[in-house]
Amino acid sequence: MKKSIWAASVFLLFFSAGCANASEKPTVTIAAAASLTDVMEEIVPSYEEAYNVDVTLLLGSSGKLARQIEQGAPVDVFLSADTRWTTYLKKRGYTDEAQMETFAENRLVVISHHEHAAAGSLEALKSAAEDQTTAIGNPDSVPAGTYTKQALETIHLWDQMEDQMVFAGDVRQVLTYVESGDADYGVVYASDAFTSDKVHVTAEVDPSLHESIIYPAAVITKSRTEEAASDFITFLSTEAAGKTLENYGFTAIGDETNE
Repeated sequence: MKKSIWAASVFLLFFSAGCANASEKPTVTIAAAASLTDVMEEIVPSYEEAYNVDVTLLLGSSGKLARQIEQGAPVDVFLSADTRWTTYLKKRGYTDEAQMETFAENRLVVISHHEHAAAGSLEALKSAAEDQTTAIGNPDSVPAGTYTKQALETIHLWDQMEDQMVFAGDVRQVLTYVESGDADYGVVYASDAFTSDKVHVTAEVDPSLHESIIYPAAVITKSRTEEAASDFITFLSTEAAGKTLENYGFTAIGDETNE
């Protein structure tokens, strides 16, 4: 009899543990480009509610996040501000083309802390006073900086302006520099300028001067919650997520968004 009671107790213990584990929400870690900060703070809670999951959100420059993933950071989804860093991870076996989707586009603008700034175009930055500075993302790791460098090289101004530039660790730091007046001008995404009432857009950068600004989402091949990670990428293509992206100054891309 005692043996039967012990066996029943063990069964109940394992059954209870199994129920507890089944009720636990999966946690999805999403590493997202800094330019997605505000829009992700709205999209992520909607995804958590729709799929009954918890999300840990990591924000930073695409290059910095990609290198952290390469070094073993436990990330499930990577949202980059360009294809350079998803390709970087793909070559190293961390992403797979079958688990990757482009979900948004963006554009570059010139911003200033001053309402009546003189720089009415990217080219006009060269005519700014010699003591005035222009902040951009570090081209080596920040996609917004890479695109800016491409544009300035196209119009043959990169070498002439490099000494007047302040390099930032991510595009949101560029925005902060201009908001505070620590830089006279900055080049950021339109979506970044959209979030601030402390800067003024003085010009839009001609998109033909640089590569297309697209945002790919990729499931990391070593994801611990692959199904939930795939669900998030699917969620980014829904009409609701698309509308949120548009509300924050992005152009949404996705089959369900465009229906």
